Amino acid sequence: MTQISSQYLNIDAQLNRVIERIVSTELLNNIGLSNDIGFHIFDYLPEHEDKVRNFIETALEPALRKHSQKIRFINVNLFQTIIDLLKERDLLERSLEMQRSKGNEALQKAIYPILKEDKLAQFMISSLNLDELDLVLLTGVGAAYPLVRLHSLLNGLHPLMKDIPLVVFYPGRYDGRNLKLFGLNSERNDANAPYYRAFQLLK
Repeated sequence: MTQISSQYLNIDAQLNRVIERIVSTELLNNIGLSNDIGFHIFDYLPEHEDKVRNFIETALEPALRKHSQKIRFINVNLFQTIIDLLKERDLLERSLEMQRSKGNEALQKAIYPILKEDKLAQFMISSLNLDELDLVLLTGVGAAYPLVRLHSLLNGLHPLMKDIPLVVFYPGRYDGRNLKLFGLNSERNDANAPYYRAFQLLK
């Protein structure tokens, strides 16, 4: 039986550290990243999803709004972004019908060209004014799978985010190298999958 690290089990202790880390000068100003872009991942067990979502809404976002640094931020829900993109292309109803009639795999194959990493990333960024932001939070990652894989999206966002730090809330495990959504299988489903290095939010 695989032993689960206390890092993942003690979610309350982890969440207690999140706000301090996110509002730190180091994170907001990309200090100490050796010129890498500031993408950070907070990983947690999927069963803690409701607790993490509640923390973001009732603790993290209010703390960011009230912070003395007047942090300008936005919470981007990845699943809602997919819905918005399909609506813009007038494909949402057809996509839902295909899912009902033919299943998730057929839907995923049909809309893949629309949700490719570069197109989805560009659509996401087009809805933001990065010049007026200090921070982007990314949620809804689990709900968006398997339509979108995080490592692909991060690759697409890489050239677009300028120097704005991104914090991803990820219901799985990230070991500094591999993303394992829901703690099960690696998102990198073949040997040639794009490698992307993000930073663990908490160390």
